[in-house]
Amino acid sequence: MQSHFGQSIPDDYSLLIKDFRQRLGLTQQALAARIGASFATINRWENGQSKPNRLYWGQLRELEISVSGLPAVYDAQPEEAGDISIDFTSDPSIVKSMIEGERLSFGHQSNSAFAVEVSAIDPLPHQRIAVYDRMLKQDRLRFLLADDAGAGKTIMAGLYIREMLSRRRIDRILIVPPAGLVGNWQSELSKLFSLQFRIVSGGDVRAGNPFCGEGSDRLIVSVDSLCG
Repeated sequence: MQSHFGQSIPDDYSLLIKDFRQRLGLTQQALAARIGASFATINRWENGQSKPNRLYWGQLRELEISVSGLPAVYDAQPEEAGDISIDFTSDPSIVKSMIEGERLSFGHQSNSAFAVEVSAIDPLPHQRIAVYDRMLKQDRLRFLLADDAGAGKTIMAGLYIREMLSRRRIDRILIVPPAGLVGNWQSELSKLFSLQFRIVSGGDVRAGNPFCGEGSDRLIVSVDSLCG
């Protein structure tokens, strides 16, 4: 695979980043998760609105190095893909990581409370009962979480989302809290459940439709922005 990322950041960095991401078959959100950035940051880089610093550029270079040992199927033209011969010279640690990731995606089949194991929480009994004895057993959720303040509604919602994603029963998530809680939802879902959500502002809504297209699968928007 031809190298994209040298020591210095070239003027056409936006095109290089976009091309590299597409070659890997990643969304902007997925690339952001791989290098520890936000979706909005990747979006601004690819649009040329901001320039990555040397730390992030180094992260991109390391990601390129880590995948360079894999069969470069994405470098071939569609009509040539069938002629690619796969060898076994890749770094075994990369292969092991891919296998482990696939194995963990089925963790819920052997542990019904798998989300608890992979999240930074210790849920209370009423939170476990709500998620595992009630919510997850519904084909289509018809519950209203209306506990008192501090009862852990964010925890229950995060557990439910994490379990549903593990079970591949949901793809798109929209959270609509009061305006004052938007940042709290984004922070807690990221910190406690490793779930990255993008906040949609009133300006985003007025400028177009942020609820469709790339990067729209996990969004948080305040009820004021949505209804305003």
